[in-house]
Amino acid sequence: MPSFDVVSEADAVEVRNAIEQANKEISTRFDFKGSDARIEQKERELTAFADDDFKLGQVRDVLLGKLARRNVDVRFLDYGDVQKIGGDKVKQPITVRHGVSGEHAKKIVRLVKDSKLKVQASIQGDAVRVSGAKRDDLQSAIALLKKEIGDVPLSFTNFRD
Repeated sequence: MPSFDVVSEADAVEVRNAIEQANKEISTRFDFKGSDARIEQKERELTAFADDDFKLGQVRDVLLGKLARRNVDVRFLDYGDVQKIGGDKVKQPITVRHGVSGEHAKKIVRLVKDSKLKVQASIQGDAVRVSGAKRDDLQSAIALLKKEIGDVPLSFTNFRD
């Protein structure tokens, strides 16, 4: 039976490359001379460091520009609260989302079931598997999900005949 998976995950290699490029640009920019502005990465956790709130905003803008240039959707990022770390220095944790959350998975399943297409959707961990008898029905389901779900970046993988 043909099927595909609906997932929401950023390309880890592209994220790492964007962070490296952002750090390189920050180290060479004139307005960051003598400052301790940088971005650190541990798995899916990023931390942006800067001397003050304004420079932290600049660091985030550089990061967003590099991610966009590498075709990584910026909707994957969840920003934490800005924290003071001594003096005027600040840091902000940024989480790279991975997987379809429970509420979004339920929304996708409900949308597929309400669409009257001859496909079934089931939640498989942090992905949603959609299966049907015909390939055309699956392609219609993909078109429907692309049109209706806009708040979460979705990708469609594991397409099988």
